[in-house]
Amino acid sequence: MKIKKNPVLSMLFFSGLFLLIILIMQPLNIWQFGEKIVVLFPKGMIALEQRNLLFILQALMLIIIIPVYILTFVFSWIYRADNPKGKYDPDLVDNTVAECVWWGLPLILVIIASVLTWVKTHELDPYKSIESENKEIKIQVVALQWKWLFIYPEEKIATIDFIQIPENTPVQFELTADAPMNSFWIPALGGQIYAMPAMTTFLNLIANEKGDFRGSSAHISGEGFSRMNFVTRASTKEDYDKWVSSVKQSGSELNLERYNELAKPALGDKPLFFQLTDETLFDDIVNKFMHPKP
Repeated sequence: MKIKKNPVLSMLFFSGLFLLIILIMQPLNIWQFGEKIVVLFPKGMIALEQRNLLFILQALMLIIIIPVYILTFVFSWIYRADNPKGKYDPDLVDNTVAECVWWGLPLILVIIASVLTWVKTHELDPYKSIESENKEIKIQVVALQWKWLFIYPEEKIATIDFIQIPENTPVQFELTADAPMNSFWIPALGGQIYAMPAMTTFLNLIANEKGDFRGSSAHISGEGFSRMNFVTRASTKEDYDKWVSSVKQSGSELNLERYNELAKPALGDKPLFFQLTDETLFDDIVNKFMHPKP
């Protein structure tokens, strides 16, 4: 009987219950699957700053969203058809205080969000080097079909679908592609950036702790896109140096001829390691799409 007499109350009850379930499910999902949601629990300074910016902007939006939801229920109940006290006032549309609130408050929040985003965008410029006491490591990245080639020009080694870096050490990635445009992303360490043929882009990241972090392609690039993943291993400096030495002694060499075989479309079955014998290989890959000089 109550449902028939109070349809508005029933609607508000079930709507509120639905919203409450959604609100409860979010922290439960984070609690249950937190380790898998790496963008919320980052392992690098850049990713942490990006996560914090996301939280701040979300909090600014909730300042508007939460009162709107609450007032939606309040107004629906007060101004229901069977409430004689819910008087309709057509002059409320010209109320100065109300106009200032529903225009002024969002305007202030938009300005705050805009300034904050502008400042953080410059602070987190992917081309900007990360200040640190440790020497920066440079890694050249080539997006292939459907695997990633990583070249360490200073260590004179190269790998397929595997990166190892020291913890708390800035890493500068220089990226290009010898295949359709792709996007390089290590969610635990920072945001993605595109790799395109005939040009280079840069991304600076740092790992704050040891661990294996998933890297992937963030741009659909054909049949093997879903398997175009790689491991980023952050280790101690000593373990990193040992790894570099072991790769140098692997016996496999990477030159232009071997590279041309690797560049053929194929799925990467497992990581590969090489000694780099062609120090101009990355530049040759970038320049291969350029028009020849007259």
